[in-house]
Amino acid sequence: MKAASKLKQRGVGLIEVLIAVLVLSIGLLGLAGLQLRTLRNNQSALERGMAVVETHAIADAMRADRANAILSRFDITLAAGDPSGTLFRQVAVRRWRQNIVASLGVGATGSIACNGTVCTIVIQWDDTRASYASAAERAAAATYSVSTQVQL
Repeated sequence: MKAASKLKQRGVGLIEVLIAVLVLSIGLLGLAGLQLRTLRNNQSALERGMAVVETHAIADAMRADRANAILSRFDITLAAGDPSGTLFRQVAVRRWRQNIVASLGVGATGSIACNGTVCTIVIQWDDTRASYASAAERAAAATYSVSTQVQL
């Protein structure tokens, strides 16, 4: 009787090991996907943080030349090219935009719109690397922007 039961048990250990390896493999694949999503979210958070820093940088430059900022001489649209010239406000806006491109990549840009002492600063960039659920959501969210309103 013992010999018959041992024959029935042959190979069962190997099947158990194969199932355990399969379950472990699926778990490791899930962990790798989670790590990838975390890296994408961290990159997106870093970019948003850099955008906020850049809005404060130009706000400080505008406060340094408050009279011209109030007269809307720092104003620039998203589509406008970088200002040329050697005046402080032109150099500040040009360098600010260059810093935006250096921090957030090609295609990133910024705008300034002042209405008296209240100014709205917008920075826009491509955030396609952020993790969204589907390709359609990723395409819709490709352009991300941060808007800061400051009182001069």
